[in-house]
Amino acid sequence: MANKYREFDNYLKEYPSLEGYYGQYGGAHLPPQLEAAFKEINIAYNTIARSAKFINELRRIRKEFQGRPTPVYHCQRLSNKLGLTQIYVKREDLNHTGAHKLNHCMGEGLLATYMGKKKIIAETGAGQHGVALATAAAFFGLECDIYMGEVDIAKQAPNVTRMKMLGARVIPVRHGLKTLKEAVDAAFEAYLNEYDTAIYCIGSAVGPHPFPQMVRDFQMVVGIEAREQFLEMTGNLPDQVCACVGGGSNSIGMFLPFVADPVEIYGVEPLGRGSAIGDHAASITYGSKGTMHGFESYMLQDEQGQPQPVYSIASGLDYPAVGPEHALLHDLGRVNYVAVDDEAAMEAYFMLCRYEGIIPAIESAHALAYAVQVAREGNPGSILVNLSGRGDKDVDYIVEHYGYGEKFNL
Repeated sequence: MANKYREFDNYLKEYPSLEGYYGQYGGAHLPPQLEAAFKEINIAYNTIARSAKFINELRRIRKEFQGRPTPVYHCQRLSNKLGLTQIYVKREDLNHTGAHKLNHCMGEGLLATYMGKKKIIAETGAGQHGVALATAAAFFGLECDIYMGEVDIAKQAPNVTRMKMLGARVIPVRHGLKTLKEAVDAAFEAYLNEYDTAIYCIGSAVGPHPFPQMVRDFQMVVGIEAREQFLEMTGNLPDQVCACVGGGSNSIGMFLPFVADPVEIYGVEPLGRGSAIGDHAASITYGSKGTMHGFESYMLQDEQGQPQPVYSIASGLDYPAVGPEHALLHDLGRVNYVAVDDEAAMEAYFMLCRYEGIIPAIESAHALAYAVQVAREGNPGSILVNLSGRGDKDVDYIVEHYGYGEKFNL
């Protein structure tokens, strides 16, 4: 069985190509006025990524400021409740600011200072990327503009408050569906006018090259730690690894350190209310190849190639495309992509609260819901879930719409 994975031994050396492609996906499809700016970012990143000074400074920040490494935790009570499968979680909710997002935001902030930029610009959906980037801006002494859809501002009020307290300017986006896709549009438009003095820090493993590579590289600390920790805890690798997939930053960071191992890998997309157009954001499950926001990948689009409306109860997952590396891993058959709906995610959310004393982000609850499904099948084994963030940001919304989980008969 192990021989099946040998072809991935040199995977990280092969992808992306120099032009930023992961097979047929990725690239940098940019307006002419931004080509020089992204070339500058690419050269700067590839220079400092090989600099001992940069690497050591990032390691210091991760240890002393972020509180890394985050632990792997065995959910023993939840596992016993469900059956024989043992569920473990990588506790990215314990990373400073409460999610995995700070892993790449601190790297991007360090890159911005190296390049002499004065401002960082970004979009956010659930607000965790916005909070993380506002934190990085405060740490490095940079200005910070965060674009956020009005729908998400209403759902994620605690994170909006945190961003403002950290000194960021939160700019409401009032067009279209007023969610993550529109926030990306607005942030790109702002960057067009400020690229000489600012850098656009994309919030996931999406966008034009080199951002999918940069975010992947910064987020791989999650999977590297988790692999080492799981081996130390159990003496074995997990049978399965899973993580939620929207744009795909937490999942790509979790998956790649396991890609050459005899481990099944699952990416969990948001099925939302169902399979109808506008009721989900499962880009790989229901999408097709297209181009948006400067890159090619699987996208939810109409016959004219325009993005379809998307929905997820998790603000951080309602994006109509997926990172190009996920598209490649799907086509290669190395990662299995599945989808779970809102109700399954919310049941898993409350189960983790009640049985383990951990309040997860709704985004992370999608991955946990897949683990719950696996455990209910009754087979022995182990599954390692990336718990990508904590749920403080979601509690008001959840109580309003789901109460305290009474309907799930926990």
